[in-house]
Amino acid sequence: MSGFTAIGVFAIATVLLVFAIIFLSHILNLQKSTNEDKEDPYECGIIPRGDARGRLSVRFFLMAILFVVFDIEVVFLFPWAVIQKKLSWLGLIEAGTFILILLMGFFYAWAEGVFDWK
Repeated sequence: MSGFTAIGVFAIATVLLVFAIIFLSHILNLQKSTNEDKEDPYECGIIPRGDARGRLSVRFFLMAILFVVFDIEVVFLFPWAVIQKKLSWLGLIEAGTFILILLMGFFYAWAEGVFDWK
């Protein structure tokens, strides 16, 4: 039970610390006076046009997914690069096959016009 007791003590201490910080931030608030500009959603002075929750083009999401896919490719190549001498030719062929499959996907996306910002 001593392990669970320690977890309980840490949980209670965390909750108390959160409430103490929130309470102290309200007490020590140095900017008690607010003006109209502070209450605006944007303090830059530019009046926003339209709704901020507008629809985005699917191309943004597609580009983000492609970035993650090709970023993961690099992460998979790091361990291979570290032990490439132990893998010899078989490791080189496997890494080449991996890169070839991803390059085929890249050129397919390019041919479909995913990278064109029209």
